[in-house]
Amino acid sequence: MTFSFKLPLWVCLILVSLLLCYTPDPSFANNPTSFADSLKVTLTEGTNMAISISPDRKWLALDVQGTIWVLSVTGGEAHPVTDAFGDNRQPAWSPDGSQIAFQSFRDGTYHIWTVKKDGSGLKQQTFGVYDDREPHWAPDGKSLVFSSDRADNYDIWQLDMKSGKIIQLTTDIANDYCPAYNAEGTRIVFISERSTGPGVYVREDNGKENLVSKVDGKLSAPAWNSTGTHISYNAFSAQGSFLEQIRVSDGNKLILSDPQEDVFPFRAEWLSADEFLYSADGQIKRRKVGKKGFKSIPFKAIVTIPKRSYARKRYSLDNHGPMAVKGIKGPVVSPDGRRIAFAALSDIWILENGKAEPMAITHDPYLDVDPAWSPDGSRLVYVSDRNGGMDLWMRNLKTGKDSCLVDLPDDLNFPAWSPDGTKIAFYQGDPRNAWGRGTLSLINLSSGKIEKVHESLFVPSQPSWSADNKTIAISSLQVYSSRYREGVSEILLVSLDGKPDRYVSPVPDNTLAMRGKNGPVWSPDGSKMAYILDGLLWMVPVDISGNLIGPPKRLTNELAEVPSWTGDSQRIVFLATDTLKQVSVTDGKIEVIPMHLTWQYKQPSERVVVHAGQLFNGLSATYQKDVDIVIEGNRIKEIVPHQTGRTGKVIDASDKTVIPGLFEMHTHQYAMTGEKQGRLWLSYGITSIREPGADPYDALERKESWASGVRKGPRQFFTGGLTDGSRIYYGLATSIHSEAHLELELKRSIRLEYDLIKTYVRMPDLMQQRITTFAHAHGIPVSSHEIYPAMCYAVDAVEHIGGTSRRGYSPKISAVNRTYQDVIELLAKSEMNITPTAALQGGFHAMAAKYPALYENRQYTTFYSPEFTASMKASTGQIAKLYPGFLTNFASLQSTVKRLIAAGAHVTTGTDSPFVPYGTSLHTELQCWVDGGVTPFEALRSATLWAAEAVGVSKDLGSVEPGKLADLVIVTGDPLTQIRDAWNVETVIKNGEVYSLEELLKRP
Repeated sequence: MTFSFKLPLWVCLILVSLLLCYTPDPSFANNPTSFADSLKVTLTEGTNMAISISPDRKWLALDVQGTIWVLSVTGGEAHPVTDAFGDNRQPAWSPDGSQIAFQSFRDGTYHIWTVKKDGSGLKQQTFGVYDDREPHWAPDGKSLVFSSDRADNYDIWQLDMKSGKIIQLTTDIANDYCPAYNAEGTRIVFISERSTGPGVYVREDNGKENLVSKVDGKLSAPAWNSTGTHISYNAFSAQGSFLEQIRVSDGNKLILSDPQEDVFPFRAEWLSADEFLYSADGQIKRRKVGKKGFKSIPFKAIVTIPKRSYARKRYSLDNHGPMAVKGIKGPVVSPDGRRIAFAALSDIWILENGKAEPMAITHDPYLDVDPAWSPDGSRLVYVSDRNGGMDLWMRNLKTGKDSCLVDLPDDLNFPAWSPDGTKIAFYQGDPRNAWGRGTLSLINLSSGKIEKVHESLFVPSQPSWSADNKTIAISSLQVYSSRYREGVSEILLVSLDGKPDRYVSPVPDNTLAMRGKNGPVWSPDGSKMAYILDGLLWMVPVDISGNLIGPPKRLTNELAEVPSWTGDSQRIVFLATDTLKQVSVTDGKIEVIPMHLTWQYKQPSERVVVHAGQLFNGLSATYQKDVDIVIEGNRIKEIVPHQTGRTGKVIDASDKTVIPGLFEMHTHQYAMTGEKQGRLWLSYGITSIREPGADPYDALERKESWASGVRKGPRQFFTGGLTDGSRIYYGLATSIHSEAHLELELKRSIRLEYDLIKTYVRMPDLMQQRITTFAHAHGIPVSSHEIYPAMCYAVDAVEHIGGTSRRGYSPKISAVNRTYQDVIELLAKSEMNITPTAALQGGFHAMAAKYPALYENRQYTTFYSPEFTASMKASTGQIAKLYPGFLTNFASLQSTVKRLIAAGAHVTTGTDSPFVPYGTSLHTELQCWVDGGVTPFEALRSATLWAAEAVGVSKDLGSVEPGKLADLVIVTGDPLTQIRDAWNVETVIKNGEVYSLEELLKRP
């Protein structure tokens, strides 16, 4: 078996020029970002750190926050032997003690590397597009074993250290991982997920594989004791995380750790038959089998982090003149090539050739999106929520008549007409509408019959038909293994005559663009498919069934989105960042399609006086009493003692509390939610949202519609897709394979005026550093899932205290929701903002179990159906049944939020909705915090002023002060005493515009 690989330029740069941000005497000379100051942080605990002991038992190798360190076995100061930029994990000492093997993400894929014990001789040992993990040396030092997804799942592989030859040792279709040799080198223990018997397996020298112990729960890190009589392993179950030992001869088991210990999922290191080292509770521990207690081996790892300083993007949030519409959703050319239909500002528009001004063909208060032409160009099918849900509608362009085509309980999207005009393919969303999962369905236009043609797919692209009406092509996720969720988007061919599904790819192991409307798009004559790859428009020849029959051809050198074919298959219309263009597929000629469409901020002009019985201004832990908040236009003019007879519209809140408008700092939205989305946010008192991951044109359509007043909704601060590496998961992820593609995406962030850039879990550090340097040069903050070394090059924020990690475990929180000194200290000292999303990580279910009235809130019962509520309650009960220690574990996460705030970390409120219900999620987050010991003042400050500071708009928002924008919420009760009173919204003022709760709960 052979494997090909490539080393892009940015990988080579990593190998020759890395910023050593952890060194005792740091120099930031090689860092493109300039830091005037820095500080040293001493780490004395490690969250999810692994250890390895040297053969002479004098030294320990350990990984703390992605750096490999060497430490005396007696403890003391640890010394780094790798830089921090490789996400270096799971060290394993060679038998002669001269070098350490480890897994590293240095080139954007996990590979096996080695380094000498003095930090010299760094060398990559495995290569390719596959992940190689968990190395362990053979006792003779001539080879090592590791786990890899090189064969469509995880298996055990062996590397010959002299020749570099790699051979596959296990071949079961289930995942095998975490291999370890015995002392004689004759047996390899590993974990397997085999359906016939998951558990601990041993591979003999002759290749025979034996199940040593069938174990329920999640297992990892088996290791032989020194005599080979016992095997230890880490287990995680409903009872917690613990270290267990099994006697090989008879299967007798013994738990080695204490019941309350938080044992990390890595190999124990055996000093003898009954003495071992392991990592748990943030410490390195030494203990004996059968003995109570342990000895802790203390360590200090000193890292250096900079003080960040750059000029933030300036916002002008007052009245503006007309601005060009950039939220152009789904432009699609008509079969005759003379018209382009698209969605913008809530409506469907048509742009005709020779006319720069498009015409709106729908005009209502609802959301109309996803236009698709009939093959003869006489009709448009589109999606609208004018009946309540997102349904399929038909516009007869000759008569101007609209009719509802498909009305189902679940929301619909992405309609696509069959070439013969008899059917329309579309997706039916799942009931919870999370992340756009959809079931591919067809409607027969003559009979009205609806037929399901494929089971639910995870965020697939718009379907595209073959010329003979027999096959549908979509972009769909193809994972590398079932052990981890990431993979690549490939072309899935769905046959309508019963043939099996087929995946094809123009460039294997390279993902197509953000799934949505970026292809594949079949040409009307069936001979070609257009698609977006590495940000550019490509075309590939295909046969009638979709098989690729020739090499791809690149059609653009600029960023392209949403390709659509003219009926003669000669031209493709596409969106070039913010300009419509078309390209001839025969001669490559590209033409600009002029269009002039503008929008303008809705600006109130009236004078409003809010008589507040008590005002929480976002700054003080006490109320201002009996005051008048005087608003002129969209800004607060003054806050003065109450006086009767003031001019203007007076709102009597004399028996109520006024608070600043709330920020939801982490949510993801979709057009499928419809018009109600904006009203929902406002009804909960949420006047600003931060969306760290979206189709940028979908996000811009919302932002422009809400800001212009076309639909009611909050302020939106957005970014584009999840900027990710070579593997992706979500449909809105953008896979970056090259520096050239990265630069195109960075330029798009400026032209579309992103408010932040979000990098995702497979983004390597050097590329993320380039993103951060660029973003800061333009005043834009950067966020990711990472804390270190991201904070070394001044990444501004981190999402989730847990959340997805490429490692399979988190460097911020353990499996039982505990976080240790390294994380707390780094976040507090670095000034990096964290949005922990406690509601996502168990908080919603914990609070729902504790406060059942959560489901009785007026806003909740208006926007969420009884069926939805039943599903949420059922999932809460199921989680409690599966994980009896669930509430106890969640208390540990709550404690972490409290500790972070107490340590001086900048913490803000966000939820990752819609995984938990929009709106309700933020109030649940606030309850989670307060229930865990955070004061209501601290929680509300995080949801207002601190959130505004993190976004970069605290000069205008986040507190109720003269001169600031009028974003206020009037509630009944006393939220500084009882945080649940923040739910009791009566009136919302956003940008000086007043909305009653009744108005927000009512459909237009």
